[in-house]
Amino acid sequence: METERTDFLIIGSGVAGLRAAIELAPHGRVLVATKDVLRESSTEYAQGGVAVALSDEDEVGIHYEDTIKAGDGLCREEAVRVLVEEGPERILELIGWGAEFDRTGTKLDFTLEAAHSRRRVLHAHGDSTGREIERVLVNKVTTMKGVKRLPFSMSIDLIAEDGTCYGAYILREGRVCRVVARATVLATGGGGQIFSRTTNPEVATSDGMAMALRAGAVLEDMEFVQFHPTVLFAPGAPQFLLSEAMRGEGAVIRNIYGEPFMKHYHPDGELAPRDVVSRAIVSEMVRTGSGHVYLDLTHLESRFVKERFPRIYRTCLQFDIDITRDRIPVTPAAHYTMGGVRTDCDGRTSLRGLYAAGEVACTGVHGANRLASNSLLEGLVFGARAGMAAAETPLTMRELQGLASHPSGPWATIEDREEKRTRLRRVMWERVGIIRCAESLERAKKELSSLAGITEERYGTRQELELKNMIQTAIVMTEAAFLRRCSIGAHYRSDHPRKEGCLHHIQWRMDEEGRLVPNRA
Repeated sequence: METERTDFLIIGSGVAGLRAAIELAPHGRVLVATKDVLRESSTEYAQGGVAVALSDEDEVGIHYEDTIKAGDGLCREEAVRVLVEEGPERILELIGWGAEFDRTGTKLDFTLEAAHSRRRVLHAHGDSTGREIERVLVNKVTTMKGVKRLPFSMSIDLIAEDGTCYGAYILREGRVCRVVARATVLATGGGGQIFSRTTNPEVATSDGMAMALRAGAVLEDMEFVQFHPTVLFAPGAPQFLLSEAMRGEGAVIRNIYGEPFMKHYHPDGELAPRDVVSRAIVSEMVRTGSGHVYLDLTHLESRFVKERFPRIYRTCLQFDIDITRDRIPVTPAAHYTMGGVRTDCDGRTSLRGLYAAGEVACTGVHGANRLASNSLLEGLVFGARAGMAAAETPLTMRELQGLASHPSGPWATIEDREEKRTRLRRVMWERVGIIRCAESLERAKKELSSLAGITEERYGTRQELELKNMIQTAIVMTEAAFLRRCSIGAHYRSDHPRKEGCLHHIQWRMDEEGRLVPNRA
C-alpha cells in the first residue's frame, strides 16, 4: 500500500478546514484532502452572512447573550465566549486578506436576522457571503508553499490505534493510500444529505462524524438538527435556500390564501427562532392542506430587492419566479447539524492527535439551536484554534512506524444503492424531521435496522462510502432523538412537548462489538 507522510492532515476544505490550514502552514507540511474540488463545501452556499459584534450599536456581551438564548439552555458558556470574543479579530483578519463585505459609504453594512437583538450580520455581494469568504481563504492557502491540496480524495477511515489517531486511509483514483500525520483535523462539514429535503450540497454526507465514531471518538448532541424555514419549493427547482436576511429586511411569510400567520405562533413573527418558524410553517401547511407556504417581498422596493439579494433574484428567475413581483413558494429543509464530534474549545477530540472544527464538531457553542449566521464565524474561530492546537501535537514520526495497512479489495457492493439512499433520506425526513414522536422514531429505527448491514462492509467507491456514513450517522441521530424524551431547541417531541429534564448532553461512542453506547453528560 502506498504511504504518504505529512505533518498535518486536514480532511475537508470549507471555512474551518482552510482556516486550520492557514494556521498550520508555518509549522510543517499540510495536506488538505477533499472528496471533490477544493471549493465545494457548505461554505460556498452560505448566503445570509456572518454574525459578529463590530457595529457601533453592538457589543460582544450582547452577541453572547443572543447566542445563549438561541441555544435554549444547552450552550457551553466557555465556547460561546470564545466565539464572540475572538470573532471580531477573525473578521478583521479576513478583511485584511482582501474580503469585500458590503458597505454603506465607508462603514460596514450590517443586517438583522432572527433571534439577533442587534443588526450584526455582515454580508458580501448581497447574498454570497460564504462564497466571498471561501474565495479569500482559498487565495490565502494557495500562496502558502507548505500546503498541498488533494482533490477528489475520499477518506475511508481514520488510522486509529490505542486511543491515538495517526492519519487516514484515503481512496484516490480507485486505490487506497495511507496518509500518516502527527495531527489530523476533521473539517468535513455536516450531514444534511441524510434528509430528503436539505439546503446542503451533495458532499454533506456526515463522513467525518461516521469515521470518528468508528475510530472510537465520542459524538454528542446528534439529535439537534436545524431546519431552515424558507427553502425554494418549485417543480424542477433545486432546494435553494432563501436567506433569513430576506425576513430581516421585511419579507413576510404567508399561507396559500395569502394570509400572514407567524404572529399567531410567536410574538416576533417572521424573526422568531428558526425552529419556531419551521414548526409554524409545517402546522400551517397541515391546517390549510397545502404542500408549501409563500415568502413575500413584493411590498419592498424592486431595486432594493435586486441589489440586496442578487443571487437569489437570478436563481428564482430561472424558474419563472420574479421575487420583486411574485410570492416565492417555500417549505423548510434540513440545514445544519448542531451535534457532531465532541471537542473542547481547541478542537481536541477524545482521540489523541485528532481535532475537529466547523459543522462536523460539537463544542457546545450552539447548544440546542444555532443562532443564525454564527456558523461561518464558528468555522473561522474554531478552525484557527484547532490549527493552533494541532501544531502543538507532540507525536513524532517515529511513532508512526508499524501501522497496519487498510484491507483493500475485493470490495463489497451495495445493490440498488440509489434506491436505498432515497429510502434512507425519506425515512429521516418523514420520521426524524421537524416534529418527532415515539411512534415515528420507532418506525424509523425499524427501517434503519434493515439498512444497518451496509455499515459493516468495506467499499471502493465514493458513493457507497457516503451511503455507509449516512446510514451510520442516521442511526445515531434517531437513537438520540428517541432517548431525549423532552423538547428543547431544534428537537421537538410532540409526545413530550415540555422542556423539563432536557438540560443535559447525550454522548455516544461505539464499543468493541460495534454497538452504540450512550452517556448522559
